[in-house]
Order: sequence, then C-alpha cells, then structure tokens
Amino acid sequence: MPRSSKLFPWAIGSWRSIRWALVPAMLCLSLPAMADDALPTGVRNVLNHRQLADGNLSLYVENLRTGEPVVSWNANAPRNPASVAKLLTTLVALESLGPSYTWKTDIYYAGEIRDGTLDGDLLIKGYGDPFLTTERLWTMLHAVRDTGVSRINGNLLLDDSYFDIGEYDPAAFDNAPLRAYNVAPNALLMNFKVVQYRFTPDAGGGKVNVRLHPELDNLQVVNQLSVRDGRCGGYQRGITITANDDVDQMIFSGTFPRGCVSYSMSRTALNHNDFAYGLVKSVWSEMGGELTGGWKNVTTPEELEPVLSFQSPTLAEIITMVNKYSNNVMAHQLLFTLAAEEFGAPGTEENGRLVVRQWLEERGFDFENLRYDNGAGLSRDARITARHLANLLRYAYQSRYMPEFMSSMSLPGLDGTLSDRFRDDALTGMAHIKTGSLDDVTAIAGYLQARSGERYIVVSLHNDEAVHRGPGQEVQEALLRWVFEK
Repeated sequence: MPRSSKLFPWAIGSWRSIRWALVPAMLCLSLPAMADDALPTGVRNVLNHRQLADGNLSLYVENLRTGEPVVSWNANAPRNPASVAKLLTTLVALESLGPSYTWKTDIYYAGEIRDGTLDGDLLIKGYGDPFLTTERLWTMLHAVRDTGVSRINGNLLLDDSYFDIGEYDPAAFDNAPLRAYNVAPNALLMNFKVVQYRFTPDAGGGKVNVRLHPELDNLQVVNQLSVRDGRCGGYQRGITITANDDVDQMIFSGTFPRGCVSYSMSRTALNHNDFAYGLVKSVWSEMGGELTGGWKNVTTPEELEPVLSFQSPTLAEIITMVNKYSNNVMAHQLLFTLAAEEFGAPGTEENGRLVVRQWLEERGFDFENLRYDNGAGLSRDARITARHLANLLRYAYQSRYMPEFMSSMSLPGLDGTLSDRFRDDALTGMAHIKTGSLDDVTAIAGYLQARSGERYIVVSLHNDEAVHRGPGQEVQEALLRWVFEK
C-alpha cells in the first residue's frame, strides 16, 4: 500500500489587482532580474576541495534592512528542501490558527460510576494533539481519577475519526518502518507511537537487560542479545531489531559491547489504536487504576458531552518543537489540523495541501516550481527554490507573528538541530535557522545577524551525491561565516 504521494504542482497566479493591493509594497515578490553573483570564496573552496559541482547548489542571501540581494546563485532552480519545508507548514499554521491555538482531547464515560468503578466504557476522542506524550497522558488520566474513577469495568473506546489518513505505508520512504520519523499522523497520536528501549549489560553474566519506556503489556520483547568484550561503539552497538508483521513483537539479536554502561534507541511499535490502548492501560495501572476490557475503535455520537476536555500546549510551543527538533509526525499533524479546521472533519493530507495553496494564493505568491508533499519535507519529490524560500522568510519577518516564528528555529550552538554546531563560537546564538537533511540533500534557511548588526535572510539548498555525509555542512558553515562578516 504505497503512501499517498499526491503533490500540487501548481502555478499559483491569481494576479487580480485586489490581491496585489493587500500586499505591502515592501513585500513585493517580484525582484529585479539580476545575474548570479560569484560564490563566496569560502564556499567555492569547499566545493573545489570536495569535488562538488557548483550547479547542484542554490544560495540566496538578502539584507533585510535594504532588501538588497547579496548572493544569488542558482536561486531559481527547484531543489529538494528536506525538513526546511517545515517552515512553510509552520508559517501557514501560525497565521491561520494563531499562536494561542490549542488541540483538545475529549473524555466520555459510557456508564455509571458506583463506588469508584465506572461500570461501562471509557471513551477518548482525539483532535490531533501533536504532543500527547506519556507524561501529559498521566496528567489527563489523573484528571479522570479526580472525578472519582479508579476502576473501569469495560473497554477503552478510541475515536481517531477527526483525521482520515488513508493508506499510509511507513516503509515507503526509506524501507525503515520502525523509525520514529516514519510514524503516520493520527488524530489520537500518543507519545509519537514510539517506545524507548534501554540496554545495559548484566553485571553477573553474558546477558543484556532491556527496559522499555513506556512499558506496554501488549508489546512482546524477545531478547536474544549476548554480551561481547569491547568498547562502546559500532552501529546500534551491534543490536539488530526485527518486528513481526503485526509490529507487536520486537526481536533483539546480536552482541552488545560490555564497554557500554547503557545504550538507548527509540523505535515505533504496534498500530495506533493498539499503542494507545497499551499506553493508557500502563499509565492507568501505574496510578493504581484497573481497566478490565480491551479496546474498540468508535465514532463518538455528536450529542454526547465530554466529561473532561484536555488541552494541548499552544501552537507557538508546538511549532518550536517542530522546527527546532525537526519533528516529522508533528508537522504532519499540523497539516491535517489545517485541513480539518478549514474544510471540516475529517482532515486529510490533500485538503491540508489545499489550505497551504490557498494561503499562498491569497498573498500573491507565485511559486510555479513548488512541490509540497506532506508538510514535513520527508519526501523525495518535494521541491522549492532558494528565492521562493527567501520570499517566505521576508514575508514572515513582517508578520505580526514574526517573534513566534523566528523563535521556533534553532540557535547555533545552543539548541535544536544546531546545538552541536558553532558551539563556543562567534556565531553562537547569532542566527535563527531551520535545517534539513536527507540522503544527498542538505539545506538551511533562516535569519542571521552579522557582526555589523545587520540582519540577513540566508538560504542554502544543496542536492548532490553524498552531500549529507559532511560536505553539505561544510558549505553551510562557509556561507554563514561569510555572511556573519558582512
């Protein structure tokens, strides 16, 4: 079942004068034609040293105060932006929903409460909360306990009908279905559908202990690991993980180095409803509660009123997690949420793309080469030009929500995907940057404050063989250092 790959290769060109009248002159998107500038010397040196073709690199740098393009190199060539595509998704969400927007998760009791027992079912309906982690689920279920319920003498009813995901194959992108970045969106997403496994060598013999967080009774772990002498190193520390067809059994095999005090890996498990049931039952049990039944997938009758409505963090907080840490499933959740809010439930990926398309149209953006797939950039088909990304960044800088948008990006040397780059450096904290990386793709886009105090838009899209293995970051570093000295 291949994952839906419908794109919208549109030519957004609604040039009616009334729309142009709404766009401030300072945001005019039609830049004067200009020849490509010479590449900065440092960038050219890296390309030459790594034997990379300059035709596979696109750069665009602009002074935000003057609007003057400083570098424009292959700026009109469509490139794969990888996770930099999240900037478009989060900007549209921020402007369409507002920074204080929250998601809700509703809880219903299908039965009477007698002496602490709910004699019936507990129903949970999700509305797409991207951050319903184990810790936040504990808070939600604690609110259930506060209503006087300690035992549920019935089933857990799960309603994830707010989104229609359609056919989704987690192996379609890179044949790694257990990787967390390949998790499908879901209206009742819990803990990103991810389990963290922690491995420690047994002090008394040749075994390896495996602990799960969260612990799920309906997930079976088969531990075939043994210990070998050696330092703590190697791919996955020598651990191979294999799942059965139902993804409810994980087999760990291989040899684990005794030199590892501990090692952890996070992988997806189960289907969404099985995971939700296992997690709710586990957390409920830890709180001293009891759930006697199994789970059923249902659609909540419209006339029912929830007993509790649990709120998510705000959108401003969510987009910070999306952009700083490049969380793919959270970006997917945003896209489906946009669809449901604009066109009604269920939210779909196709309608989410339509919301983005309409948003661009209404602002006069004519991105004729844009290919916008799933909102996260986890795509081989996504395309955008460096100039068009710069147009978005220029627009966002004038937006009323500019502070929230800028603060959602990584600070070099301080946090997010740039926490380990430019640490204790002149560039530490001097930029707000979104990064992107796939096989043969590296990208950055954002804002940088130069040593002079001037602020610049900086975009680099690099699509070349093995560029993600290090050379792409070298190009980015050379570019950012050059702009910093402007």
